[in-house]
Amino acid sequence: MERLRCLGERSHRSRGDDGGERSLQYRQHDGPRSRLSSGRKRGIHRRALGRSRGGFTSKIHCLGDARGRPIAFHLTPGEAADCKTYDTLIDLPERAPDALLADKAYDTDAIRDDLKERGIKPVIPPKSNRKAKIRYSKRLYRQRNCIERVIGHLKINRAIATRYDQLADSFLGTLYIATARYWIKFVHAA
Repeated sequence: MERLRCLGERSHRSRGDDGGERSLQYRQHDGPRSRLSSGRKRGIHRRALGRSRGGFTSKIHCLGDARGRPIAFHLTPGEAADCKTYDTLIDLPERAPDALLADKAYDTDAIRDDLKERGIKPVIPPKSNRKAKIRYSKRLYRQRNCIERVIGHLKINRAIATRYDQLADSFLGTLYIATARYWIKFVHAA
């Protein structure tokens, strides 16, 4: 009777689905991860998610043309600095722009020096903690609202506004589909 019900060896043996007994050494509960795992952390690095004032989210960095139409996107975690995406986005357009309109987050000496080397006029307001006052064209800077309005138009799509997608690649795909829908308006107008 003990042998059939496994009363004497319950801590060392487990009963399978077929009613037969098998040893617990084949189970993968010996450590915090499975035996065949690679040991790396999964998830966060492929999701572009992080903590910010708005919660656990990501930042959408958008490169747009003079009419405010989106050209390219780059995702970063919520806590990442905006100026880190400058190198990725500035190399994307085929033709160099005449001016770069950006907010105060892009106000670094390295970015200003790189723009000067490329022959691009920086239209970036200075941060409040700068020692030397930097002048910029306030008239040109007003046109930066075009890209803010584009992001607002894209966030009409609920999947973009609330970010349902877990992986960064699938979220970027959703952004590109919404951008294609936005660009269709301009194709019919032309």
